[in-house]
Amino acid sequence: MRHLLVSVLLAFVIPALAQEDHNGLYLLKCGNTTMTIDGAKGGKILSFKYGDQEAISQLKWPEAFGSTFWTSPQKEWYWPPVPEYDKKPYQVEEANGVLKMTSEISDKLKYRIIKEFKTDEQHQAIVVTYSIVNESDEVRKVAPWEITRVQNEGGLIFFEAPVESISPAGLMNFKDAFGAAWYQADETNENRKINADGKGWLAYCCNGLLLVKRFDDLDASQPAPEEAEIQVYVNRGKTYIELESQGTYTTLQPKEKLSWTVCWYLQPCEGTPTPSEALLQQVRHILGN
Repeated sequence: MRHLLVSVLLAFVIPALAQEDHNGLYLLKCGNTTMTIDGAKGGKILSFKYGDQEAISQLKWPEAFGSTFWTSPQKEWYWPPVPEYDKKPYQVEEANGVLKMTSEISDKLKYRIIKEFKTDEQHQAIVVTYSIVNESDEVRKVAPWEITRVQNEGGLIFFEAPVESISPAGLMNFKDAFGAAWYQADETNENRKINADGKGWLAYCCNGLLLVKRFDDLDASQPAPEEAEIQVYVNRGKTYIELESQGTYTTLQPKEKLSWTVCWYLQPCEGTPTPSEALLQQVRHILGN
């Protein structure tokens, strides 16, 4: 347990797994970063901090805080999120430096979700592997989908993709600079969402922190229908943003499993968040590019 610290309360770090009466909270620590996961409520990532600075949304509204995981395409379940994946308790176990959380089987979709969390001390990352298990008796097709909410506080979203390839065109004011697409979070009277074919990473710079996610780089044929490798959702007004990534749309035989990994990085970033070669180079350094 040297590199995986599991805690039932944020004030304590102990080597035992949390009991049900401790609210199911777990804390992973890697260098200066900590991640808190709620095993009792959907295996949701509640917090991701650098020191005392928080990177993800702490709003108390339903579906407006933390980071969650869904199956794609959304048209198979639409709304609200599937409760077995998003809100119900996960079974929790820890072994060999991996914190593993397993959902119930969805009554509607017949999938089971597994979330595995571990630290990567060498690269100063927390590594999250999501698995979807086809518990039905039918051949199914599905893609993995991570949704991370961040506060809309004038932050800067960026990733590698030609601005002209982002759809719907003109819905968000992305700018092309230094070989990346950049969007300065703003405020409007409508909810907006875009799709993009990126290069396997998505970054957000806000309040002196740089959040970077790394995942599989897909080609345009691999996401689920009407979905995309990268998606950004901006709530009306100035409330919150969703940073979303998806994996390959995969055929699963009965009892077959697909797994997909997202690496989370968090570092300080200097100055006002504006497009710059220095900020892009910081991301490339984090990713080892």
